[in-house]
Amino acid sequence: MANTRTVPSGTPTNVTQKHNKGGIGESTLRPDGTLKVTGEFAYSSDMWHEDMLWGQTLRSTVAHAEIVSIDISEALAMPGVYSVLTYDDLPAEMKNYGLEIQDTPVLANGRVRHHGEPVALVAADHPETARRAAAKIKIDYKELPLVTDEASALAADAPLIHPGRDDHHSGHVPHPNIVHRQPIIRGNVEEARKRADVIVEGEYTFGMQDQAFLGPESGLAVPSEDGGVDLYVATQWLHSDLKQIAPVLGLPEEKVRMTLSGVGGAFGGREDISMQIHACLLALATNKPVKIVYNRFESFFGHVHRHPAKLWYEHGATKDGKITHMKCKIVLDGGAYASASPAVVGNASSLSVGPYVVDDVDIEAIALYTNNPPCGAMRGFGAVQACFAYEAQMDKLAAKLGMDPVEFRQLNAMEMGTIMPTGQVVDSPAPVAELLRRVKARPLPPERQWETAGEGADVRALPGGLSNTTHGEGVVRGVGYAVGIKNVGFSEGFDDYSTARVRLEVINGEPVAMVHTAMAEVGQGGVTVHAQIARTELGVTQVTIHPADTQVGSAGSTSASRQTYMTGGAVKNTCEAVREALLEMGRRKNGSYHPAWAHAELLLEGGKVVTDGGEVLADIADILENEAIDLELEFRHRPTVAFDLKTGQGDGHVQYTFAAHRAVVEVDTELGLVKVVELATAQDVGKALNMLSVVGQIQGGTTQGLGVAVMEEIIVDPKTAKVRNPSFTDYLIPTILDTPTIPVDVLELADPNAPYGLRGLGEAPTLSSTPAVLAAIRQATGLELNKTPIRPEALTGTL
Repeated sequence: MANTRTVPSGTPTNVTQKHNKGGIGESTLRPDGTLKVTGEFAYSSDMWHEDMLWGQTLRSTVAHAEIVSIDISEALAMPGVYSVLTYDDLPAEMKNYGLEIQDTPVLANGRVRHHGEPVALVAADHPETARRAAAKIKIDYKELPLVTDEASALAADAPLIHPGRDDHHSGHVPHPNIVHRQPIIRGNVEEARKRADVIVEGEYTFGMQDQAFLGPESGLAVPSEDGGVDLYVATQWLHSDLKQIAPVLGLPEEKVRMTLSGVGGAFGGREDISMQIHACLLALATNKPVKIVYNRFESFFGHVHRHPAKLWYEHGATKDGKITHMKCKIVLDGGAYASASPAVVGNASSLSVGPYVVDDVDIEAIALYTNNPPCGAMRGFGAVQACFAYEAQMDKLAAKLGMDPVEFRQLNAMEMGTIMPTGQVVDSPAPVAELLRRVKARPLPPERQWETAGEGADVRALPGGLSNTTHGEGVVRGVGYAVGIKNVGFSEGFDDYSTARVRLEVINGEPVAMVHTAMAEVGQGGVTVHAQIARTELGVTQVTIHPADTQVGSAGSTSASRQTYMTGGAVKNTCEAVREALLEMGRRKNGSYHPAWAHAELLLEGGKVVTDGGEVLADIADILENEAIDLELEFRHRPTVAFDLKTGQGDGHVQYTFAAHRAVVEVDTELGLVKVVELATAQDVGKALNMLSVVGQIQGGTTQGLGVAVMEEIIVDPKTAKVRNPSFTDYLIPTILDTPTIPVDVLELADPNAPYGLRGLGEAPTLSSTPAVLAAIRQATGLELNKTPIRPEALTGTL
């Protein structure tokens, strides 16, 4: 899959100019890559302890009910069962947890609020024994009325999902079933509306998407002699887990020691607690190691999902194509518990205009409590749902004005200096028009690729693929475009920081750097980049990455496209401090012998201290001798502020990132089948620290956007609020046969405020890939298609 790399002349940059082998800018290979593709990598589900028990969670079979009684006697009587725990057995006064709002019970307390909520725990000497014991627990439920959508959640007599909420403050959240509300008001929409020559409206529905990581939730809790517990777990944020786990165990944080185990993907689904507390509770109750591994069915209930959304938009434009105003209302279904819903609302509202100049806006975004499955973080985090809607609106406006959809977007594209709807000035490059130009200029793939001269049809290139459903009859082509804007890092005044410890010493006569952070490596390649940074800044070849754990300061979450920016920034800063300490050591030892130590700009290259003119002053190993330099520092990005709760104004984001897509599709209009032929993309990454990883991240995010466009959706029965398809048999994700060619065009327009000028990049491709595919299908069929995913019945008129 091709990619190009472009650095326009005159680009501002703060890239350190060092030339160390394996440093930043090189496509060094991942240290875990070969192990993963050969099956030798140890994931959390592979962990073993010779004396361990197996944990099992019993989950509710109904979505909203009072628990009348729980009978655990038969389960406890089974041979091999060591412990059965319910809410009444929890050891600490604190029995709830949550990322920001502690509204999620460790085990259901007299009431269940969603299908699959944990009710009881079992520890046994064999996983099958634990499963059978859990099945013997008898629970008597008294079902309660369901809240499943906006109407039932906000009705005057709506059942309250969380009665007595103490954060239901007057005015801002007008109903207790609203988790969070964020309006954004700027300019005067009614006056701007009068200037519009055309106005378009649209109602859009975005389905519930699963993160669908391939390694289900798993971990191993080992009780320790000091009364604490050691937890080895696949997660996205060790220190956040720690702050939630320790209080409900009744332990100080120093007695809960966490180590990251092998993570089989995440995409936001591991930001919340799943089995961590349950394993620890069982380990402490039995005084034995306890391992919990979810199967795929349980995994669908064990983590949050992407918020499904209803979005209403209105846009106006003048006859010459300038957007006059925008109004929208975004309703996100947060499910039974808050999780990350407040932050998702902040993103959805503040990015709801898209990468366009619109001076007059009236925006409202809310997240609801319902009895549907809990929703929280997923790659794109609120911006995905908004991009799906506003890009459909751009196509509607262009069509009504008789303009080319790309040229219309370019005419209204933001650029450096644009003021966001929140009043924040975009103060780094925003190459929206250029990204669109690049994807449009790319040659289109040949038409009718399924026709092979002299050999008949190649069914693999047809809609329906190897199912051999068509030989080209009724197949039409469509081309669609989309572009999106995503924030990077934690926003709205959150104290976003990361910590890195770096140790430089001599081992076997060679200088070696050790980098220790709590960053969760979930497949994004952070461990690769950290080693590259250390080589660049310290001039060493050998770099060791210490396992991530809570024995070092927090690295924050592996989410929000923030880790290369934040933990990479922490590694860079700490390496710079280590370098200065080394140079000071060299000055003390050698300064009197060579005046360059005092006057020249000194660099570390190839294991040596050199001047900026290339003169070698000393070997690093000779300076260190038997000493080591060991430092731990924190890194913070520039401060942000919370959005005003009435107007939405405020510098809420630290950085913006942009991506554009062009989708080429072929649709069998008789059967309703879609084949995405190509999904080309262009993205500004600021600075590519590792181009191989950059392209992989962009192609991966693009593929997830493709999935939600044409196949991915968790189906929740509106009558029972039960999940109907919790398996990869019925929840479909793109395979290699569904994934098209994804050409990648990488721009590097440095952000002067960021380490090395880089931009977070992992989430942006998930935004514009979905609406680009939808736009292409619309062009091919002439249908409006305002819902994801697109199913065959929507294309054949049988919906």
